[in-house]
Amino acid sequence: MTGLGPGLLAFGIALLLCALRVPVAIAMGVVGLIGSIILQGANTTFYVTGTTAFDNVKNYGLSVVPLFVFMGVFASRAGLSRALYNFIYSFLGQLRGGLAIATIGACAGFGAICGSSLATCATIGRIALPEMMRRNYSPELAMGSVAAGGTLGILIPPSIIMVIYGLVTSTSIGALFAAAFIPGFIATVLYMFAVTYSVRRDPAAGPAGEPMSRNERWQAVREVWQVALLFLITIGGIYVGLFSPTEAAAIGAGGALLIAALRGNLTFASLWDGLVETAVTSGMIFTILIGSALFNVLIEATGLPSAVTAAIGAANFSYITVLTLIIVFYVILGCFMDSLSMIVLTLPVVFPITVQYGMDPIWFGIIVTTVVEIGLITPPVGLNLFVVQGLLPQYGQKAVIRGIGPFIVADLVRVTILASIPAITLWLPKLLGF
Repeated sequence: MTGLGPGLLAFGIALLLCALRVPVAIAMGVVGLIGSIILQGANTTFYVTGTTAFDNVKNYGLSVVPLFVFMGVFASRAGLSRALYNFIYSFLGQLRGGLAIATIGACAGFGAICGSSLATCATIGRIALPEMMRRNYSPELAMGSVAAGGTLGILIPPSIIMVIYGLVTSTSIGALFAAAFIPGFIATVLYMFAVTYSVRRDPAAGPAGEPMSRNERWQAVREVWQVALLFLITIGGIYVGLFSPTEAAAIGAGGALLIAALRGNLTFASLWDGLVETAVTSGMIFTILIGSALFNVLIEATGLPSAVTAAIGAANFSYITVLTLIIVFYVILGCFMDSLSMIVLTLPVVFPITVQYGMDPIWFGIIVTTVVEIGLITPPVGLNLFVVQGLLPQYGQKAVIRGIGPFIVADLVRVTILASIPAITLWLPKLLGF
């Protein structure tokens, strides 16, 4: 019993379980095991799934995941997020909506040393939200800018999502990091334009702050140099070929720990808490990968990827139609699932289609990451919306949903630009020789 029907049934059951709030790793693992036993028998299933699950997580390239998580955790504990926020606010705070613009910029900067959207959202939100509320910003603009800015954590390298995409599709992680640089800059600028639009429509939503003196700006510059150094060493080292992504992650992790110690923020308690946070986050990611491996055994046994590819080929869809359908599929799926789950669950089916239509895997990786970002701020299950609501619990989710509108429009504009002009994404990787 193989083909389109059984494969789609398995995929649908997994999605249903996720919608019922079953953890995605368990949903994929259970469906994969039971389905494989039905199709292949218990002996074959237990042998294949056991070796496949182990092979999926023993990959040396996956060592970058806990290392980048470690770097983000200790960069936050070192106080680098506050330094970033103060630096950007010192130059932009006097503008109308300047605090929200500074929040977007701080999210972009922290994303460059973190790699996680939720961590970026929570870390910068703890700093920016009280400040914006103290200065009478509207809750909608304050919460919307933090939720949207947090998504930059998975687009601006290093990005855990890109690491997983690269390993699943055998795409160069260094090339993906290079390809994400210009789209990340475009995303940051468009989000800032979204803030500008919001305050022009309602000037009271983001009152201008007091201008900073030259001495205050210079002090902010002096405090932020460690962030720039950490980024230049880790990501710059990958770009110029000094380090592999794994080596860069190790250097970045060590650098973040050293900075935390030099800034006096490293105690035994904070070290232990940081290690636990790193272990829990990394364990969650690896558990999802194991569940994905079990599910993929079933998907391959049903022949769903080849059946879908053949069906689309027989339908003779155009390149633009297929790309549009994929983007719409991910946007809708993002309303119900988190970004990592979407990637590991869908790529075994979606990626062969992109190969058939000649889509560049590096370019498509950035498109997928960009669309997954939209899912993080799309109701009803946009995870960044819940993070922000937790930081300002006195306001309901309606406030953050109302505030996120202009940023979703900015995201759709960005997706359109990147999908229409692949050269924007591919220029830097080609320049650097990837």
